[in-house]
Amino acid sequence: MLLAVPNVSEGRDPAKVERLAAAFAPAALLDVHSDPDHDRSVFTLAAERPAEALLNGARAALELIDLREQRGLHPRVGALDVAPVVHLDDAARGAAVAEALTAANLIAGELDLPVFLYGALADGRERAAIRKPGLAERIASGEMTPDFGPLELHPTAGAVLVTARPPLIAFNVDLASDDVALAQEIAAEIREPGLPGVRAIGLLLDDRGRAQVSTNIHDHARTSPAAVVEAVAGRAEIAEAELVGLAPAAAFADFPENVPIRGLRTIEDALASER
Repeated sequence: MLLAVPNVSEGRDPAKVERLAAAFAPAALLDVHSDPDHDRSVFTLAAERPAEALLNGARAALELIDLREQRGLHPRVGALDVAPVVHLDDAARGAAVAEALTAANLIAGELDLPVFLYGALADGRERAAIRKPGLAERIASGEMTPDFGPLELHPTAGAVLVTARPPLIAFNVDLASDDVALAQEIAAEIREPGLPGVRAIGLLLDDRGRAQVSTNIHDHARTSPAAVVEAVAGRAEIAEAELVGLAPAAAFADFPENVPIRGLRTIEDALASER
């Protein structure tokens, strides 16, 4: 069994999110997380071969989302922005790589969307390197070349980023203030090399009236969500934390009981409920 965690640039229209969730058939839908400030939805899917489901979801995103209308806080380059295939152990890594490359080829070939590989499939190239401003110009100049598909961005759907990887934890910490400058300072301090394997940005959540330190934890064995909370708490009062999508149960074994957390659900529980 493999997971896929497509991130789609729509988090404000419940009807669209529902249609997008249904589109990722035939994979089993384990979890949906939508955020209006980020204007983003994260779907967690389970399938032995998720490439077909990712193609179907990309088709729906192409139909339903126009990037020219998106104003969310989260950096993005596509309607279906990222489409990672996740292996839960090393034995499944080869299968995950094969499915990720198949999905990239199908999305580019059938939908005429440019696809960039990242992470382990692109010698460690980060999503942030692809998302830097001026991607269309960098493609036109030859500085950046899609790994699959046309040599230009789609006018309404942009591009898709694809990889194969182990579980990543999308974990956010809301400050008990709206001081976005402080959140940005904290993010700069804790992102790698500050905390190993952590990517972080500081944002202002208009809907909640709070500043947020938004992180991706690439290896929870090296840096746990509890370690992120400890680092943030050293600089600012914390209102609550948030898990986006699912995480391995072991990642939260030492999480502090006095910090409220939204959306805590484990991969193990979600898979068990599907059996």
